[in-house]
Amino acid sequence: MTESFSAVLIAGGQSSRMGQDKALIEINGVPLWQRQIRLLAELEPGEIFLAGPPRDADATAAYTFLEDATPAAGPLGGLAAALRRCVTTRLLALALDLPQMTSAYLLQLLAQSDKRAGVVPIRGIRYEPLAAVYPKGSLATVEAMLAQQRYSLQNLCVLGSAEGWLLKRTVAPEDDYLFTNMNTPEDLAALNRHHA
Repeated sequence: MTESFSAVLIAGGQSSRMGQDKALIEINGVPLWQRQIRLLAELEPGEIFLAGPPRDADATAAYTFLEDATPAAGPLGGLAAALRRCVTTRLLALALDLPQMTSAYLLQLLAQSDKRAGVVPIRGIRYEPLAAVYPKGSLATVEAMLAQQRYSLQNLCVLGSAEGWLLKRTVAPEDDYLFTNMNTPEDLAALNRHHA
């Protein structure tokens, strides 16, 4: 792959269901945000952004923190901020709470994308917009959605697919586990048992 890309880790803040900031939860002694950043770094993007609350400055000096483009817009605000700042033609977005995701799967998404069209996985009728590649050209649509206070990433993916700048990739049954979210203490316990 010769064309460069940028990457953003969408790292929200405090989780009411987890009772703490998910980013700081440790798996095998590594905070979740660091685990995901390392995953992105393995892919050698041209730049890595971290969208969400600031973290330990010493640990994160190599990354650019971005405030959400619009407060309270959810992940769309972080995606917009990264699309505004990226200097490449593609942006790989990864959610903080997808700890099963692999670099091999993300490389497949990158290989299927180009500067005109990104790629978004889809499971059934639900898109997985936070393990997806967006073209820089999608910024206009993202900005329009923010202006209209339409913050749904599902709606963004529907629009992107209809406009042709987002290609759908059906998630194979054997890859379904990659999209397991970590939203509750029970999810964390199951993940720790898996990695034990």
